[in-house]
Amino acid sequence: MAGNWAGTYEYRAPRHIVVSDEDELRAALAGTGPVHALGTRHSFTDLPDTTGTLIEMAAFDRPITIDEASRTVRVTAGTRYGVLAAQLHTAGWALHNTGSLPHISVGGATSTGTHGSGDGNGVLSSAVAGIRFLDAAGEAHEVRRGDADFEALVVGVGAFGILTELTLDIQPTYLVRQDLYAGVTWDTLLGDIDAVTSAGDSVSVFTRWGEDLGWVWVKRRAMDAEATAPEELLGGRLSATLEPLGLGDNVTVIGAAGPWYERLPHFRADAEPSRGDEIQSEYFIDRADAAAALRAVREVVGPYTEHLIWTELRTAASDDLWLSGAYQRDAFIIHFTWENHPDEVTEALTLIEPVLAPFHARPHWGKRHLMERAQIERVSPRLADARAVFERLDPTGRFVNEHLVRVGLREAR
Repeated sequence: MAGNWAGTYEYRAPRHIVVSDEDELRAALAGTGPVHALGTRHSFTDLPDTTGTLIEMAAFDRPITIDEASRTVRVTAGTRYGVLAAQLHTAGWALHNTGSLPHISVGGATSTGTHGSGDGNGVLSSAVAGIRFLDAAGEAHEVRRGDADFEALVVGVGAFGILTELTLDIQPTYLVRQDLYAGVTWDTLLGDIDAVTSAGDSVSVFTRWGEDLGWVWVKRRAMDAEATAPEELLGGRLSATLEPLGLGDNVTVIGAAGPWYERLPHFRADAEPSRGDEIQSEYFIDRADAAAALRAVREVVGPYTEHLIWTELRTAASDDLWLSGAYQRDAFIIHFTWENHPDEVTEALTLIEPVLAPFHARPHWGKRHLMERAQIERVSPRLADARAVFERLDPTGRFVNEHLVRVGLREAR
């Protein structure tokens, strides 16, 4: 069958089924043998793969249901964020944040701890107020915030069942203006990282680790459509275009306020995301260690920058979800988008991961990394507890695959 969105991983599952509702999903779960859910194919590893049946959930989408009294929305797991966001905005509502790609599914993104940016913004999973999932026998379960196992299951990495619906927190809709700044220096960033990352509601630093830092992409909530932006930011100057980032013409609008869902993502929902033919890696560290960690990476990454498209630096607020990269610590996130050069990427990670180890770096579950069970257990204090929950909910191991065993999320069968 086909591979992931970027074309850098080929799924090996011998059987592939597309389902569009719970009845079809129950039929797919009937019988025995390994199964696993597949979302919008935005993982960069064998995380969603299986030796049995791969159950594709991208067609599992329905109109959303908004509960204004509780300020929540009920959405099916296969719904893409871009679709959800447009429907929410039309109804006068919004999410607290989005990822850089609106093409990802709600179920897949929240299950892997995917995020946007912002010192005060939790990862996308932090908006989850409840989940509905089917277990290996096709039985439905609902778990809400405050219930036992909730903190283990929200970032559940497909390890215990298949999500069918999620309930998310929402808020009144709002406007966002985004702007790009050139000329902020490494000295400025390393001297006061908080000053940079707090410059907007969502801030991304794009760098290739050279003498020049690169670009600071700032997204600010706006009171009205006429909102302006400062011409200067920490010594950097406002750019009139996003062209310096080389992301093509599929990016969202810069320099004018507009609906949140058209500004918070980096890429337009009606165009192909990013550039494809790429490999991504990403690590979460404590925000307090950001400057030291960046200095350490700068010491080793130089020989591999010819294989690097961009590094993006972002932040996320702490949460209590056991497998979140921001679990109980405000996170600074170091992201690498690499050319599709797998051998060179592996070589680079063999240097990057050791220098990040003293900072207890946690990998993004859906992106390329080299960390295995023992290493991840040292940096994810609730990994063993989450694994115990998954083993209890799936005692026969139907959702176990090689990747989950390798990273310590399930026991081998």
